[in-house]
Amino acid sequence: MYLIVGLGNPEADYSNTRHNMGFNTINKVAERCNININKKKFDGLYGTGLIENQKVILLKPQTFMNLSGKSIIEFFNFYKLDIENIIIIYDDMDIEKGKVKIRKKGGAGSHNGMKSVISELNTEEFYRVRVGIGTPKYKDDLINYVIGAIPEEEKCILDEGCKKASDAVIEIIKNGIDIAMNKFN
Repeated sequence: MYLIVGLGNPEADYSNTRHNMGFNTINKVAERCNININKKKFDGLYGTGLIENQKVILLKPQTFMNLSGKSIIEFFNFYKLDIENIIIIYDDMDIEKGKVKIRKKGGAGSHNGMKSVISELNTEEFYRVRVGIGTPKYKDDLINYVIGAIPEEEKCILDEGCKKASDAVIEIIKNGIDIAMNKFN
């Protein structure tokens, strides 16, 4: 069983922000694979189904971004998952808008949601799909950049990044992380 997690902030005020690329990608995966995300457990909104004949849980933690790991660890422990069956999807400022990068492991960088995930899971050894959001014009504007409203002219580019990220998630499950990395990186 795979636990596929999109990071984001749960309130409607954040739905149109760069920080919610993980949630947006999970929504695309759910739509493509006919999985309803309508159950609540462990501070998360989730749905279960099949992708490429593999059981999956699609999860959107309902804590704020900085506490994302709390919901994930509960699912991880309850379902007795293998760490290599966890895929975390999140926004990344170090990647060009609309681009996607897949990694087998790594640090959190400046991403507070990933810091929480790594802290709770007590490892950096899980798969991640990073959705590029680009960098702000002014470096001292980072917070407003990630949680501010997305300008209309940028929405299509970021939406395309989420579509690519959903393709990447399905590719990881279908053909493995190495093939997915070769295809998307």
